[in-house]
Amino acid sequence: MRTTLTPAAEPVEALAGLGPKSRAMLAAAGIHTTDQLRALGSVRAYAQVRATPGNHASLNLLWALEGALTGLHWRVVATEHRLSLLLALEALQGAATAPVRPPGRVGKRPEYSSNDSA
Repeated sequence: MRTTLTPAAEPVEALAGLGPKSRAMLAAAGIHTTDQLRALGSVRAYAQVRATPGNHASLNLLWALEGALTGLHWRVVATEHRLSLLLALEALQGAATAPVRPPGRVGKRPEYSSNDSA
C-alpha cells in the first residue's frame, strides 16, 4: 500500500515582498504558512495582526500582504487597490463591532398615530 505524502506547507518567507518585520508580525499573530495567509486573505490577515497585543502595524503591511498574495509590488497595491482594500477592512471591522439587534425588531419602523404632528 502506497502512502501519499502531502507536501509541507510553505512558510510565509516563500512569498516575495514580505520582509523580516512583516514576517515577525504575522508569526506573532499565528500566521506561519502561505496556506494560512491565502485562506485568510490580506484584509483578514492584516486585521488579525492588528488585533495582536502590542502590534501596531501600519497600512503598509496591508499593501505588502496583498502584494505578496497577488504578485504585485506593494506600491502598486497602495495606489491601485487602496480603496477596495480599505473598504473591505472597514466592512470587516464594522461587522465585528456591529451591535446585535434584539430578535423581532429588525426592519420594523415605529408606528405613528394620526394624532402625531409632523
